[in-house]
Amino acid sequence: MLTKFETKSNRVKGLSFHSKRPWILASLHSGVIQLWDYRMGTLIDRFDEHDGPVRGVHFHKSQPLFVSGGDDYKIKVWNYKLHRCLFTLLGHLDYIRTVQFHHEYPWIVSASDDQTIRIWNWQSRTCISVLTGHNHYVMCASFHPKEDLVVSASLDQTVRVWDIGALRKKTVSPADDILRLSQMNTDLFGGVDAVVKYVLEGHDRGVNWAAFHPTLPLIVSGADDRQVKLWRMNDTKAWEVDTLRGHINNVSCVMFHAKQDIIVSNSEDKSIRVWDVTKRTGVQTFRREHDRFWILASHPEMNLLAAGHDSGMIVFKLERERPAFAVSGDSLFYTKDRFLRFYEFSTQRDTQVIPIRRPGSTSLNQSPRTLSYSPTENAVLVCSDVEGGSYELYTIPKDSIGRGDSMQDAKKGTGGSAVFVARNRFAVVDKINNQVLIKNLKNEVVKKCGLPIAADAVFYAGTGNLLCRAEDRVVIFDLQQRTVLGDLQTPFIKYIVWSNDMESVALLSKHAIIIASKKLVHQCTLHETIRVKSGAWDDNGVFIYTTLNHIKYCLPNGDSGIIRTLDVPIYITKVSGNTIFCLDRDGKNRSIVIDATEYIFKLSLLKKRYDHVMSMIRNSQLCGEAMIAYLQQKGFPDVALHFVKDERTRFNLAIDSGNIQIAVASATAIDEKDYWYRLGVEALRQGNAGIVEYAYQRTKNFERLSFLYLITGNNEKLSKMLKIAEVKNDVMGQFHNALYLGDVRERVKILENVGHLPLAYITASVHGLQDVAERLATKLGDDVPSLPEGKAASLLMPPAPIMCSGDWPLLRVMKGIFEGGLDNIGRGAADEEDEAVDGDWGEELEMVDVDGLQNGDVNAILEDGEVAEEIEEEGGWDLEDLELPPEADTPKASVNSRSSVFVAPTPGMPVNQIWTQRSSLAAEHAAAGNFDTAMRLLSRQLGIKNFAPLRPMFLDLHTGSHSYLRAFSSAPVISLAVERGWNESASPNVRGPPALVFNFSQLEEKLKASYKATTAGKFTEALRLFISILHTIPLIVVESRREVDEVKELIIIVKEYVLGLQMELKRREIKDNLVRQQELAAYFTHCNLQMPHLRLALINAMTVCYKAKNLATAANFARRLLETNPTIENQAKTARKVLQAAERNMTDAAQLNYDFRNPFVICGATYVPIYRGQKDVSCPYCSSRFVPSQEGQLCTVCDLAVVGADASGLLCSASQIR
Repeated sequence: MLTKFETKSNRVKGLSFHSKRPWILASLHSGVIQLWDYRMGTLIDRFDEHDGPVRGVHFHKSQPLFVSGGDDYKIKVWNYKLHRCLFTLLGHLDYIRTVQFHHEYPWIVSASDDQTIRIWNWQSRTCISVLTGHNHYVMCASFHPKEDLVVSASLDQTVRVWDIGALRKKTVSPADDILRLSQMNTDLFGGVDAVVKYVLEGHDRGVNWAAFHPTLPLIVSGADDRQVKLWRMNDTKAWEVDTLRGHINNVSCVMFHAKQDIIVSNSEDKSIRVWDVTKRTGVQTFRREHDRFWILASHPEMNLLAAGHDSGMIVFKLERERPAFAVSGDSLFYTKDRFLRFYEFSTQRDTQVIPIRRPGSTSLNQSPRTLSYSPTENAVLVCSDVEGGSYELYTIPKDSIGRGDSMQDAKKGTGGSAVFVARNRFAVVDKINNQVLIKNLKNEVVKKCGLPIAADAVFYAGTGNLLCRAEDRVVIFDLQQRTVLGDLQTPFIKYIVWSNDMESVALLSKHAIIIASKKLVHQCTLHETIRVKSGAWDDNGVFIYTTLNHIKYCLPNGDSGIIRTLDVPIYITKVSGNTIFCLDRDGKNRSIVIDATEYIFKLSLLKKRYDHVMSMIRNSQLCGEAMIAYLQQKGFPDVALHFVKDERTRFNLAIDSGNIQIAVASATAIDEKDYWYRLGVEALRQGNAGIVEYAYQRTKNFERLSFLYLITGNNEKLSKMLKIAEVKNDVMGQFHNALYLGDVRERVKILENVGHLPLAYITASVHGLQDVAERLATKLGDDVPSLPEGKAASLLMPPAPIMCSGDWPLLRVMKGIFEGGLDNIGRGAADEEDEAVDGDWGEELEMVDVDGLQNGDVNAILEDGEVAEEIEEEGGWDLEDLELPPEADTPKASVNSRSSVFVAPTPGMPVNQIWTQRSSLAAEHAAAGNFDTAMRLLSRQLGIKNFAPLRPMFLDLHTGSHSYLRAFSSAPVISLAVERGWNESASPNVRGPPALVFNFSQLEEKLKASYKATTAGKFTEALRLFISILHTIPLIVVESRREVDEVKELIIIVKEYVLGLQMELKRREIKDNLVRQQELAAYFTHCNLQMPHLRLALINAMTVCYKAKNLATAANFARRLLETNPTIENQAKTARKVLQAAERNMTDAAQLNYDFRNPFVICGATYVPIYRGQKDVSCPYCSSRFVPSQEGQLCTVCDLAVVGADASGLLCSASQIR
C-alpha cells in the first residue's frame, strides 16, 4: 500500500472523491463534513449543519454539488462553491445510511434504517420513488454505473437488486394524460416504478455492503458473518459464485477495483484486504493497530482508494503507477503490461521488444521499478520488488526490435537495486553485507566491493562509478580506486537525472530537488509542497521537472517557475527544444509542446547574453507582474521599464535605474506630492539642479527651494524667495532667506516688524548700522540692551558654493547595454513620446511665466491687496524668474534619448582591491588595509595565532603604502596608493604592488646590532632586537629566489640566538639551584652561535661547572674551547689550567641532565635536551623544537605561532608562486 495522504479526526463514516479536482469529502461521526485537498494535504472547508453522525456523502459528477445524509433523518444537498446547504430533503423516518447521485439523471438514492430506499429528484426537490421490501435496516443502496438497476444490502441478511427502468421511462416522457392519471394513483397507493429483480440470500448475518462491478454482471457483498461473497447475475436470475473468507470481524465495506481484477474489502477487524477475483484468493492485507475500518471509496478516474476508520482516513494506492524506463540517446526503453517496449524520439516509433515474464505470485507491486540499459551489448536489467527485491537480465536479439514475440529465459538474481556500470558489467547491491557485487553478462560475480555508506540503492554515475544512496546522504564511489569522489547530505533521494554532458546531476526526493556537480558539490536546492515526480535536462542546462500538477523549470542559480499546469501526472523522459517527451501513468508515450520563453529569457539574463534578451523583448509577450519583479530583483530595472505601462510602476523603476527623463514624465502624469518629492531626491543625487528646482516648485516646498538656491549660489532667486516669504507672511522663512543672503538690513527690519526690538538693536549695532541703531535706541528708551565688552564681531555671510551655475558636470559615457536597443519599444511609438514630453515641458514653463508664480497662494494674497504698495515698487512684482531658467538652459528632461543619455560610469576597482586580488603575500594584504585576510594568510602559511606583536607593523605597513592629499577645505582628504618600483614610463592603467616600509636590508642592519649587543654582554637588549627580527620577517617581501633562501636562513640564525639568550637570562635568575645553573650553561653551548659568542658561552659553562666541582664536565668544555683555537691567549690559558686540574680528579660532584656524547636539541619551553630518537614537535614558523606535551601551546621562542600546527610554509616573494 502506498499511502498518499492521512488525516486525524473523529470516526469517518462516509467518503467521496471529486471526479476532477484532488478533493475528498469525509463525513464524521461528530456531524461535521470535511473537504480535504489530498494532494496538498490541506483542509479546504468544513460543513457542520447536521445534528449527529453523518453516515453518507457523495460528490456530483459534474455540478458543484454534494449530498449528505445523517442520523437527523435529513438529506442535505450542498453547493461547495457557495459554501452552503441549498436545501434539505425530508421523508425518511430513521437514520440515513448512504446517499448517492445518479451518474446521468437528477436523482439521489438513499438507504435508511426505516427499512426503505428512496429515490429523490434533486431538481424538483421531491421524492419520486420509495422502494420497500427489506424488513430490517437498509445499510447501503447504490445505482448501477450503466444500467437501470439499484443494489441494496440490509441487516435482514439479503442483498436486493431493484429494476428502476419504469421510473426512467416515466421521468423521460410523462407526456400522456392517462400516464398523468396513473401517476396520481401511484402517488396515493405506491407505484410500480421500482420492482425487486433479485433477492440474493446466502449470508448468515446482516449484510453491511453490496456493490456492482463497473462493467461485468457481478455483485460483491460483505456481511457480519465475516464473509465477502461474489454473485453473478443475468437477465433472469442471480446466483452466488464464491465466498472469500479471511476477515475475523464484521465486513463493513467492499468494492471492485475499477482498473484491476481485484476486490478490496475492509472490516471492523482493523484490516483492509485485497482479493484476486479470478483466483478468489487473498492477495494482501493491510492492518492498523487500533482503528476499525468503516468505509471505502474509489476515485472515479484515477488509481486511488480511500478508507475511513475510527480516528481519521487514509488515501492510498495499491500499486505504483510509474513505468520503469531508461533513456539512451535517441531511444527510450520502458515496460508496459508484460512487455519491454522501445520508443524512438525522432521518428516517434513505438514497438514491442520482448515479453518480460510477470511472476505468477500472489501479491501486488510486482511490476518493474527500475530499468538499466547497456547500448553496446543491447542488454536490459529490470529490477522489481519480487521476493524482497530481485533483478532480471535480458539480452535483446538485434533483429527483435519490432517483433516482440520471442520469449527468453532471463538471468535472475536477488538484490533490489542493479545498474550497469560499464559496457558488460553491472553492479548489484548486497544490503546484508553492505557491498556491491560486480557481475558480467553471464550473471557471474567478477568482484566484490565494500560500500562507504549503508546504501540501499545504487545509480549510474559515469563508467566505473556508482552513486550510492542512504537515508540522509548520497556519495559517488569509484569502483576501481575504491574511493569516494563526492559526498552530499540530502533528504531521501528517489530518482537521479544526469545532464547530457554528465557535468551536473539532479537529485529528486519526495518534496525537494537538489542540483549538484558531478563531484556532488551542491549548487542549489528547491523545495516543493507538492510531490516531485520526474525531470530531465534541456539543451541549455535548465532542469525541467514535473510535480503532480505542474511542469516547472529550475535555472542553474536556483530560480524556478511554472511552465504549465498538468491534469494528470506525467514522467518526463527527454526534453528537446520546446518539446517535452513523457510517459503517462498508462505507459503511453506523449509529447507536450511548451513555451520556453520565460526561462530562456531568465537564463540569458543570468548568462549575460544581452543580445538574446534584447531580441526576446522585441519579439515576445513577456509581460506580467512576476517578470517585472524578477527583473527589478535581479538588478535590471531599466529592462523592466520597457514592459510597463502603469505610471506608478514606471516611476518606481525609473527612479531605481536612475532614468530621470522617464521619472519626470511619470511624475507629471501622476502629479502627487510624494512622487515629486522622490523625484527631487533622485535628481539631487544626480546633481540635476534644474529638475530638483522644478520638483520643489511643483510641491511648493519653499524651505527646500531656498536651501537649493543657497548651495547652488543663486542669490537672485534667493531674494525672490525672500519676497515670497514676505507675501505669505512667513516670518521664519523671511529670516532664513535674509540669513542665506547675508542681508543685515533686511534681518533688522524683520526683527523690528515682529517686535523683537532688543534683538534688532543688537544686530544693527554689531553690524555698524548706526543710523538704524539710534532710531531703535530711541524707541527702546531705557531698555537698551548692553553689548558685551572686548568681543570682536564677525560678519555672518553665506559660504560661496564650490559649484555655481546649473547642473553638475556629467561624464559622457557609453549607453547602457539595453538603452539604445530598447528605445524603439516600450510605450508605443517612441518618437511621438519624445516630442510629447518636450512639448509638455515647454508648456509647463510658459504657464508659469504667464501667471507669475503659478501658485494660488501668492495670487490670493495679491488680490487681497495687503502688500500692494510694495509690490508696485517691484514693477508689478512679476517674479517671472522664480521658475525654471530661460529656454536656453531649460533642463530638458527628455532630450531625445538616442543622442545623449547619461549613464553613470561603473566605478573602477579600488587600488587596495587590485593589490589583494592577485597577491598571496600577507604584507601586501596588510598594506592594502585588509588585515583580516593578512592574518588568515599568516595563519595558513606559518601557523601564526598570536597577532598582538604584529599589530603595530600592520598599521605601519598600511599608513606607509598610502599618501594623503587635502583638496578643498570642505571636501574629504583624498588617499593615494603608493606603488613599489613606480617610474615615469609605467603604464597608467597597470597597478604595481604596494610600497612596503619593511625590507630585508633593514633586518641585516638589525642583525649586526644584535651581535654587537651579545658580544658586549647586553643580553636583554640583544634578545629584544633578535625577537623584533623574528616578528618582522613574516611581513618581508623580497624579489628573487636567492633572497628567499637568505630570509629562511635568517630565521634559523635568529631562532638559535633567541633560545640561547633566553636560557642564559633564565640561568642568571636562578640563584639557589646550582645543578640547573650548570645545565642551562651547558645547553647554551649547544646553540648554533657565531664563533666569538660560542667561545664566550664555553668559558661561561666551564667556569660555572668548575666552581661547582663538576670537574669532568668542566674539562669537556675546556677541551671544546681549545679546539676552536681561541685567539685571546688568556682564554686558552684558563682552559689548559682547568684541564690539568681535572685530569688529577676526573669526577663530577653532581649528576647533570647533560650527555655531550649523545646528539640532542633543546626544548624551547622547558629547556631540557631532546636526544636523538625521542619524539618532539616543532614550531611551524621558527622551527624551534619542543617536547610533545607542548603541542598546541604558543611557541615561546617566536611568540607568534602555535607549536605543532599545520602550515604551508613562508611565502615572501612573488617568485615562489609563479
